Amino acid sequence: MALKDPSIDGLVDERTVREAEKGNVVLDGQLTGWVLRDKADLRIYLTAPETIRLERIAKRDKIRLEDAKRQTGLREAVQSRRYMKHYGFSVEDRSIYHLIFDTSLGSIEDTAKVLVAAALTVKNAIRRRPRTTKP
Repeated sequence: MALKDPSIDGLVDERTVREAEKGNVVLDGQLTGWVLRDKADLRIYLTAPETIRLERIAKRDKIRLEDAKRQTGLREAVQSRRYMKHYGFSVEDRSIYHLIFDTSLGSIEDTAKVLVAAALTVKNAIRRRPRTTKP
């Protein structure tokens, strides 16, 4: 539906921006990094090898691996067209991210530790920045 009707993404984007403007928030979404590219202090892209991703999807959705592969391929193809059509970027373009992390490297807890450490590093760097005064 979102491929044919860009207003769906528009509603999600508006909500994403409103939430971000509250400050001190963590937002997750496939378009979030792009929508907030000029606002977010830290943009992280989480990834994993395709085999791991498909196994996780099959387990989560309680479906066969073959079904997970078919559904994921279809969804990713639609998303790729949608993002290019409505936003003008390729889903493979990860140039806007500060950190790209492979979640297959450790447990969920290990991944969380890395992400929290990254967020704290950025938060501390922001605190140390000299404040600018307005004339």
